[in-house]
Amino acid sequence: MTRIFNENRRVGSAHHACPEPVEAVGQSPTYINFGKLLRRLALPLCLAGALFSPGAFAGAQVYTPLSASVRAVLQRSVSDQASPKLVFNTRNEADMWLDEMSRRLQKRIPDAEYRIDFLGTVHYEANRAGLDPQMVLGLIEVESGFKKYAVSSAGARGYMQVMPFWVKEIGATGHNLFHLRINLRYGCTILRHYLDMENGDLFRALGRYNGSLGRSEYPNLVRAAWRNNWALPRRTAATGQPAGVNSNSKHSDINNAA
Repeated sequence: MTRIFNENRRVGSAHHACPEPVEAVGQSPTYINFGKLLRRLALPLCLAGALFSPGAFAGAQVYTPLSASVRAVLQRSVSDQASPKLVFNTRNEADMWLDEMSRRLQKRIPDAEYRIDFLGTVHYEANRAGLDPQMVLGLIEVESGFKKYAVSSAGARGYMQVMPFWVKEIGATGHNLFHLRINLRYGCTILRHYLDMENGDLFRALGRYNGSLGRSEYPNLVRAAWRNNWALPRRTAATGQPAGVNSNSKHSDINNAA
């Protein structure tokens, strides 16, 4: 059985759930609320290429009893009501990320306003859990094909295909797993939990998330979607900006109104 992931790869501890942004000399990280994007949006969108795999590979997390301490940590995580914010080194970097990811996602989510809301929520929830936002986009592509109301044969729901037993375990009665932010909050929290269980081994954590621990197909599908469809190009030496990404800002002076 071929395993593409490096077994020695480790992802940061939950004690560092939102990693520090990498700062250029003399710069401070910029924390950008994304709500006003929804009112000021004016994206110059290009036609997206064939970026996506033909179908979803939804699975199901397997129920295992949680210790009281782990349950308490997960309950605190899903109940946090802080307003979503984008975290980048600069405003321009935030604009470029949103423009580029929006261009790639256009065919799957045609509505521009909702697409920016979706991407802002993915970015916030992934960083909050110490996950790479582009990896989370790859996982969503494989799990649900970006279908908000997707339901697997096992009953997993929404973008990140969260099993309903998690609401009883760590959530509240009114939590709707088809709600954008609730689904992403649960999904990112659960994947972070599995990463901690596996001491940062992303291959095994993804296997747990999909209910296919020990098999390589699902982790490698997520990795392929992440690398092929969502990873950003390397920064150019001359500009310090991702090569090939439009640097003309369309999202300056943005504050959250969500």
